[in-house]
Amino acid sequence: MPEPSTHQFVDIKEIRDNVAVLKNGNLRAVLMVSSINFDLLSSEEKEAEIAAFQRFLNSLDFTLQIAIQSRPLDLTEYFGFLKEAQERQDNELLKIQTAEYLDFVKELVTLSNIMMKLFYVVVPYDIAVIKKTGFLEKLTLKKENPQEAETIRFDEAKEKLMLRVGSVMDLLGAMGLKTLPLQNQEMAELFYGLYNPGVALKQQNLELLIATGQEEKQVE
Repeated sequence: MPEPSTHQFVDIKEIRDNVAVLKNGNLRAVLMVSSINFDLLSSEEKEAEIAAFQRFLNSLDFTLQIAIQSRPLDLTEYFGFLKEAQERQDNELLKIQTAEYLDFVKELVTLSNIMMKLFYVVVPYDIAVIKKTGFLEKLTLKKENPQEAETIRFDEAKEKLMLRVGSVMDLLGAMGLKTLPLQNQEMAELFYGLYNPGVALKQQNLELLIATGQEEKQVE
């Protein structure tokens, strides 16, 4: 008997137009948010940040989720940059020093298990489902194309969700925080990382992962 896939335990139906669509039809947008080192602030600055956060919470008329994710620090691109710099270097001494520095950083990351923290705010929009039972409503439903009706509902709900996202971004910006809405691929990588900590997701497997919950198996 095959083992159950993680995909069946994930409440996400699809990621569409930079929005996560849940299995019940509700929508979620995700913002990546910068952080503030609260301990380094002065007493006055701490009080100001606390007051700003209180205003942020009091300004909301809907619930949202604040999530923190810890990931191993990925310096692959930085290592590639150093390797290219080493190869371009004409001075033999600087080339050796660059190679030694590259080895030092690699060893430091390996031994120290350096982690980075990422901060997210999940903005929801729940679609209210009203069952139409009247005679005229039944006739209307027969004439409607189900796919077109679903697209219209999605577009209307997404528009309202984006209004909430804009409001949250403005409120967080007033606190001195920078925000970045996640796109389709970034959202897929985020959710994959939540259920597969420490495993790198290959870009070519994103579409297959979203559709089936399974990565393509590599044939040796």
